[in-house]
Amino acid sequence: MTETIARAVPPIGLTLRSLLRADATVLLRSRQAAILNLAVPILILIVTNRGGKLGNPGFLIGMALTYGLLSSALIGYSITVARDREAGVFQRLRVTPTPTWAIMASRLAVQLVANLVVSVIVMIVGSIMHNTTFSFGVYLLMFVVSLLGAVVFLSIGQALVGLVKNATAVNAVGRVLFILLILTGVLGSTGILGDDFKSFASWTPVGALINLFSAVLNTSAWGADQTNGIIACIGYIVIFAGIGIRWFRWDPQ
Repeated sequence: MTETIARAVPPIGLTLRSLLRADATVLLRSRQAAILNLAVPILILIVTNRGGKLGNPGFLIGMALTYGLLSSALIGYSITVARDREAGVFQRLRVTPTPTWAIMASRLAVQLVANLVVSVIVMIVGSIMHNTTFSFGVYLLMFVVSLLGAVVFLSIGQALVGLVKNATAVNAVGRVLFILLILTGVLGSTGILGDDFKSFASWTPVGALINLFSAVLNTSAWGADQTNGIIACIGYIVIFAGIGIRWFRWDPQ
Protein backbone atom coordinates (compact mmCIF):
# COMPACT_ATOMS: atom_id res chain seq x y z
CA MET A 1 0.00 0.00 0.00
CA THR A 2 2.79 2.42 0.90
CA GLU A 3 4.58 1.76 -2.38
CA THR A 4 1.39 2.42 -4.34
CA ILE A 5 0.89 5.75 -2.60
CA ALA A 6 4.54 6.70 -3.14
CA ARG A 7 4.27 6.03 -6.85
CA ALA A 8 1.13 8.20 -7.04
CA VAL A 9 3.03 11.27 -5.84
CA PRO A 10 4.25 13.23 -8.89
CA PRO A 11 7.90 14.33 -9.08
CA ILE A 12 8.54 17.71 -7.47
CA GLY A 13 10.00 19.01 -10.74
CA LEU A 14 6.78 18.26 -12.62
CA THR A 15 4.72 19.81 -9.84
CA LEU A 16 6.76 23.01 -9.84
CA ARG A 17 6.60 23.34 -13.62
CA SER A 18 2.83 22.97 -13.53
CA LEU A 19 2.50 25.55 -10.76
CA LEU A 20 4.83 28.00 -12.48
CA ARG A 21 2.96 27.62 -15.76
CA ALA A 22 -0.41 28.19 -14.10
CA ASP A 23 0.75 31.19 -12.05
CA ALA A 24 2.47 32.77 -15.05
CA THR A 25 -0.67 32.37 -17.16
CA VAL A 26 -2.80 34.07 -14.52
CA LEU A 27 -0.33 36.94 -14.18
CA LEU A 28 -0.06 37.49 -17.93
CA ARG A 29 -3.84 37.64 -18.26
CA SER A 30 -4.21 40.15 -15.43
CA ARG A 31 -4.95 43.69 -16.61
CA GLN A 32 -4.20 45.04 -13.15
CA ALA A 33 -0.72 43.51 -13.24
CA ALA A 34 -0.01 45.04 -16.65
CA ILE A 35 -1.11 48.48 -15.48
CA LEU A 36 0.70 48.42 -12.14
CA ASN A 37 3.90 46.72 -13.29
CA LEU A 38 4.50 48.43 -16.62
CA ALA A 39 1.98 51.07 -17.70
CA VAL A 40 2.26 53.36 -14.66
CA PRO A 41 6.09 53.34 -14.45
CA ILE A 42 6.23 54.18 -18.17
CA LEU A 43 3.67 56.95 -17.59
CA ILE A 44 5.89 58.34 -14.83
CA LEU A 45 8.81 58.42 -17.26
CA ILE A 46 6.68 60.23 -19.85
CA VAL A 47 5.41 62.81 -17.37
CA THR A 48 8.90 63.43 -15.99
CA ASN A 49 10.54 63.49 -19.41
CA ARG A 50 11.82 67.01 -18.82
CA GLY A 51 14.50 65.92 -16.37
CA GLY A 52 15.97 69.39 -16.00
CA LYS A 53 12.76 70.68 -14.46
CA LEU A 54 11.57 67.78 -12.39
CA GLY A 55 14.87 66.28 -11.29
CA ASN A 56 17.91 64.50 -12.66
CA PRO A 57 17.26 61.53 -14.99
CA GLY A 58 18.85 59.02 -12.63
CA PHE A 59 16.55 59.96 -9.77
CA LEU A 60 13.47 59.90 -12.02
CA ILE A 61 14.29 56.50 -13.51
CA GLY A 62 14.98 55.12 -10.05
CA MET A 63 11.67 56.55 -8.82
CA ALA A 64 9.76 54.90 -11.69
CA LEU A 65 11.45 51.56 -11.01
CA THR A 66 10.73 51.81 -7.29
CA TYR A 67 7.08 52.67 -7.91
CA GLY A 68 6.61 49.68 -10.20
CA LEU A 69 8.23 47.25 -7.77
CA LEU A 70 6.26 48.55 -4.79
CA SER A 71 2.86 48.68 -6.51
CA SER A 72 3.18 45.18 -7.95
CA ALA A 73 3.93 43.79 -4.48
CA LEU A 74 1.54 45.72 -2.23
CA ILE A 75 -1.37 46.27 -4.62
CA GLY A 76 -0.84 43.38 -7.00
CA TYR A 77 0.70 40.34 -5.32
CA SER A 78 -0.78 40.66 -1.83
CA ILE A 79 -4.33 41.30 -3.06
CA THR A 80 -4.18 38.42 -5.55
CA VAL A 81 -2.98 36.01 -2.86
CA ALA A 82 -5.65 37.22 -0.42
CA ARG A 83 -8.43 36.80 -3.00
CA ASP A 84 -7.22 33.34 -4.00
CA ARG A 85 -7.17 32.36 -0.35
CA GLU A 86 -10.76 33.52 0.11
CA ALA A 87 -11.78 31.66 -3.06
CA GLY A 88 -10.34 28.46 -1.60
CA VAL A 89 -7.57 28.09 -4.19
CA PHE A 90 -4.89 27.34 -1.61
CA GLN A 91 -7.21 25.06 0.33
CA ARG A 92 -7.77 22.94 -2.79
CA LEU A 93 -4.07 22.86 -3.60
CA ARG A 94 -3.20 21.67 -0.11
CA VAL A 95 -5.25 18.48 -0.49
CA THR A 96 -3.04 17.52 -3.44
CA PRO A 97 0.42 15.95 -3.00
CA THR A 98 1.96 19.37 -3.74
CA PRO A 99 4.21 20.60 -0.88
CA THR A 100 3.02 23.85 0.67
CA TRP A 101 6.41 25.48 0.15
CA ALA A 102 6.16 24.79 -3.60
CA ILE A 103 2.76 26.51 -3.82
CA MET A 104 4.04 29.78 -2.37
CA ALA A 105 7.48 29.52 -3.97
CA SER A 106 5.83 29.37 -7.39
CA ARG A 107 3.79 32.52 -6.70
CA LEU A 108 6.81 34.44 -5.48
CA ALA A 109 9.09 33.24 -8.28
CA VAL A 110 6.64 34.23 -11.03
CA GLN A 111 6.08 37.65 -9.48
CA LEU A 112 9.81 38.17 -9.02
CA VAL A 113 10.63 37.28 -12.63
CA ALA A 114 7.82 39.55 -13.88
CA ASN A 115 9.16 42.43 -11.79
CA LEU A 116 12.68 41.98 -13.15
CA VAL A 117 11.49 41.82 -16.77
CA VAL A 118 9.48 45.01 -16.30
CA SER A 119 12.45 46.67 -14.58
CA VAL A 120 14.66 45.98 -17.60
CA ILE A 121 12.02 47.49 -19.91
CA VAL A 122 11.68 50.57 -17.69
CA MET A 123 15.49 50.98 -17.59
CA ILE A 124 15.72 50.93 -21.39
CA VAL A 125 12.69 53.18 -21.97
CA GLY A 126 13.86 55.58 -19.26
CA SER A 127 17.34 55.94 -20.74
CA ILE A 128 15.82 56.63 -24.17
CA MET A 129 13.26 59.17 -22.93
CA HIS A 130 15.78 61.05 -20.81
CA ASN A 131 18.51 60.88 -23.46
CA THR A 132 20.84 59.10 -21.06
CA THR A 133 23.30 56.38 -22.00
CA PHE A 134 24.28 53.75 -19.45
CA SER A 135 27.10 51.25 -19.68
CA PHE A 136 26.49 47.52 -19.43
CA GLY A 137 27.92 47.60 -15.91
CA VAL A 138 25.40 50.24 -14.83
CA TYR A 139 22.53 48.24 -16.32
CA LEU A 140 23.78 45.19 -14.45
CA LEU A 141 23.94 47.09 -11.17
CA MET A 142 20.46 48.50 -11.78
CA PHE A 143 19.25 44.95 -12.31
CA VAL A 144 20.82 43.85 -9.01
CA VAL A 145 19.22 46.77 -7.15
CA SER A 146 15.88 45.97 -8.80
CA LEU A 147 16.22 42.37 -7.63
CA LEU A 148 16.94 43.55 -4.09
CA GLY A 149 13.98 45.93 -4.19
CA ALA A 150 11.65 43.28 -5.58
CA VAL A 151 12.54 40.90 -2.76
CA VAL A 152 12.07 43.65 -0.15
CA PHE A 153 8.62 44.66 -1.39
CA LEU A 154 7.45 41.09 -1.95
CA SER A 155 8.49 40.34 1.64
CA ILE A 156 6.38 43.27 2.81
CA GLY A 157 3.48 42.09 0.65
CA GLN A 158 3.79 38.57 2.06
CA ALA A 159 3.79 39.93 5.61
CA LEU A 160 0.69 41.99 4.82
CA VAL A 161 -1.27 39.02 3.50
CA GLY A 162 -0.02 36.96 6.42
CA LEU A 163 -1.19 39.39 9.10
CA VAL A 164 -4.42 40.54 7.43
CA LYS A 165 -6.83 37.74 6.59
CA ASN A 166 -9.64 39.51 4.71
CA ALA A 167 -9.02 40.39 1.04
CA THR A 168 -10.90 43.69 1.30
CA ALA A 169 -8.83 44.67 4.32
CA VAL A 170 -5.62 43.65 2.53
CA ASN A 171 -6.65 45.89 -0.37
CA ALA A 172 -7.33 48.86 1.91
CA VAL A 173 -4.26 48.46 4.12
CA GLY A 174 -2.03 47.82 1.10
CA ARG A 175 -3.12 51.03 -0.63
CA VAL A 176 -2.68 53.14 2.50
CA LEU A 177 0.73 51.60 3.15
CA PHE A 178 1.68 52.16 -0.49
CA ILE A 179 0.85 55.87 -0.31
CA LEU A 180 2.71 56.32 2.98
CA LEU A 181 5.83 54.54 1.74
CA ILE A 182 5.88 56.44 -1.57
CA LEU A 183 5.37 59.86 0.01
CA THR A 184 7.87 59.24 2.79
CA GLY A 185 10.52 57.79 0.48
CA VAL A 186 10.21 60.21 -2.44
CA LEU A 187 9.72 63.42 -0.47
CA GLY A 188 12.38 62.43 2.03
CA SER A 189 14.91 61.62 -0.68
CA THR A 190 14.51 65.06 -2.26
CA GLY A 191 15.41 66.79 1.01
CA ILE A 192 12.59 69.33 0.74
CA LEU A 193 11.33 68.40 4.21
CA GLY A 194 14.68 68.96 5.89
CA ASP A 195 17.81 66.99 6.65
CA ASP A 196 16.35 65.14 9.62
CA PHE A 197 13.46 63.79 7.59
CA LYS A 198 15.85 62.95 4.76
CA SER A 199 17.95 60.87 7.14
CA PHE A 200 14.83 59.10 8.39
CA ALA A 201 13.61 58.46 4.83
CA SER A 202 16.91 56.84 3.88
CA TRP A 203 16.01 53.97 6.21
CA THR A 204 12.53 53.44 4.73
CA PRO A 205 12.09 50.77 2.01
CA VAL A 206 11.38 53.30 -0.76
CA GLY A 207 13.98 55.83 0.37
CA ALA A 208 16.66 53.16 0.69
CA LEU A 209 15.98 51.83 -2.80
CA ILE A 210 15.92 55.29 -4.40
CA ASN A 211 19.28 56.10 -2.78
CA LEU A 212 20.74 52.86 -4.15
CA PHE A 213 19.44 53.62 -7.64
CA SER A 214 20.87 57.14 -7.40
CA ALA A 215 24.31 55.79 -6.49
CA VAL A 216 24.22 53.19 -9.26
CA LEU A 217 23.19 55.81 -11.83
CA ASN A 218 26.02 58.09 -10.68
CA THR A 219 23.68 60.84 -9.55
CA SER A 220 25.20 60.71 -6.07
CA ALA A 221 28.40 59.38 -4.60
CA TRP A 222 28.35 56.21 -2.55
CA GLY A 223 28.06 57.17 1.08
CA ALA A 224 26.39 56.44 4.39
CA ASP A 225 22.88 56.66 2.92
CA GLN A 226 23.63 53.90 0.41
CA THR A 227 25.31 51.68 3.00
CA ASN A 228 22.38 52.20 5.34
CA GLY A 229 20.07 51.39 2.44
CA ILE A 230 21.60 47.95 1.92
CA ILE A 231 21.49 47.23 5.66
CA ALA A 232 17.87 48.37 5.82
CA CYS A 233 16.85 46.27 2.80
CA ILE A 234 18.41 43.12 4.25
CA GLY A 235 16.71 43.81 7.57
CA TYR A 236 13.32 44.31 5.90
CA ILE A 237 13.68 41.05 3.98
CA VAL A 238 14.53 39.03 7.08
CA ILE A 239 11.83 40.59 9.28
CA PHE A 240 8.91 40.74 6.84
CA ALA A 241 9.63 37.43 5.13
CA GLY A 242 9.74 35.81 8.55
CA ILE A 243 6.41 37.38 9.50
CA GLY A 244 4.83 36.44 6.18
CA ILE A 245 5.92 32.82 6.46
CA ARG A 246 5.14 32.44 10.17
CA TRP A 247 1.68 34.01 10.19
CA PHE A 248 0.36 33.10 6.74
CA ARG A 249 -2.91 31.17 6.85
CA TRP A 250 -3.85 28.85 4.00
CA ASP A 251 -7.53 28.56 4.86
CA PRO A 252 -10.07 31.35 4.15
CA GLN A 253 -10.95 31.64 7.85
